[in-house]
Amino acid sequence: MPRKSRFFLPGAPVHIVQRGHSRGPVFFASDDYANYAYWMRESAKIYGVSVHAFVLMTNHTHLLVTAQEAEGVSLFMQNVGRRYTPYSNRKYRKSGSVWEGRFKASLVQEEDYFLRVMVYIELNPVRAKMVDQPAQYTWSSYCHNAGIREISLVTPHRLYEALGKTDAVRQKTYIDLFGAEHGVDELN
Repeated sequence: MPRKSRFFLPGAPVHIVQRGHSRGPVFFASDDYANYAYWMRESAKIYGVSVHAFVLMTNHTHLLVTAQEAEGVSLFMQNVGRRYTPYSNRKYRKSGSVWEGRFKASLVQEEDYFLRVMVYIELNPVRAKMVDQPAQYTWSSYCHNAGIREISLVTPHRLYEALGKTDAVRQKTYIDLFGAEHGVDELN
């Protein structure tokens, strides 16, 4: 019996977490991350999804997205999975699902939690002790949101844009969120 489709509110931000099968690794080399990011960008265009923040960890992903249509989030994730799973299985001579079941998704209250979720996502490699600073991790949206380098996958959300009138002010204010105490751990 097919599983029920999930519908999300159009225009409402969603925090997505997807873990590797048995919490095992899903990315092994730089081209794995790069291909996954490419398929995210292409799928976002096809399904009208804006990616505001992301981190690709070795064994899971975190995304903060907004879809224009109710089915956009599901179709976006399905399309990325349909590209990445066969690629990974072929490359590493495996079979079956790369992922541990369906992705987990939570609606994010914009005014209260949106920026906190962005910070939480982009601090993931620091909490995992993979890097000392979020800017040191390549496979995250932090460098884009902090103004260090452009990442074409990332689309700013209105709450991020409201951090300042210019890019420089917005980016400085965003960076300051990482130095302040914002209860990020409570999102664990």
